[in-house]
Amino acid sequence: MGEQTATLAAETKALKEAYAALNRNDIPAMLTAFDPELEWSDPPSAPGAGTYRGLAVVQAHLSRARSTWAEGSCEPERFIVAGDKIVVFVHVHVRLKGATDWIEARMADVCTFRNGLAVQMRSFEDRRQALEWAGAPASAEN
Repeated sequence: MGEQTATLAAETKALKEAYAALNRNDIPAMLTAFDPELEWSDPPSAPGAGTYRGLAVVQAHLSRARSTWAEGSCEPERFIVAGDKIVVFVHVHVRLKGATDWIEARMADVCTFRNGLAVQMRSFEDRRQALEWAGAPASAEN
């Protein structure tokens, strides 16, 4: 499930655990991979889109967002290391409460790491833009 260097292997493992925690609605466990001064940015089309700073604010944002799910998941498909960043290709498959239609998307999250923790997380609707922002080669998309 992706390419990684030995220098970010622990961080990649922590992100895999974070997505698993999100999918089981355990937001506090998800946030153990993130720095207390985390900056979290969602794309403009996401519900509650914006930039959130600090673990408590991000936890409240994610708890609100996750509480709208009736069922589903955000499954990481691939991890790509680019310097101090990890690009995660994510398959979103979620049905919101009160809805019958599923939301399907293939997105990318980019986490910037410092001292073993993610200090920044930015989501992109376009995987190519995520790779470019992270400084990863465009060929990594394939």
